[in-house]
Amino acid sequence: MALRWTCPRCDREFGRTNQAHVCVPGCTLDEAVADPLHRRIYEEILAHLRTMGPVHADVVRVGVFLKHQRTVVEVRPKVRSLNLLLTMPYPLDDPRVSRRWGNVAQVKVTSIDEVDDQLRNWLSVAYDFAGQPL
Repeated sequence: MALRWTCPRCDREFGRTNQAHVCVPGCTLDEAVADPLHRRIYEEILAHLRTMGPVHADVVRVGVFLKHQRTVVEVRPKVRSLNLLLTMPYPLDDPRVSRRWGNVAQVKVTSIDEVDDQLRNWLSVAYDFAGQPL
């Protein structure tokens, strides 16, 4: 992975020097992903992405941004699900996608069984896309 830039104000890491962002302080993974089921799902996702290559976890209060050169997936805990916001190279049209903003697809995961081959494939595509030059 290319060298990452650390913001001197918030101490978060980014892919580009002086990358635009909102300076919010980081927190611990336990604070961001407290629910045991959500944590198991998160660990499964992270383990898969690490088979693809390096992954940086940017942990903030709203969740965890898992990054390659750019963000691969935002992992956002909710009351009844773990919301994944996948940045894809194309619009993802599938019944599992609960919302879509252009090429960003939201997938709600409620059980460890939903971290299946289809989701792993989407994560792989998102990882490869996040590693491409802008």
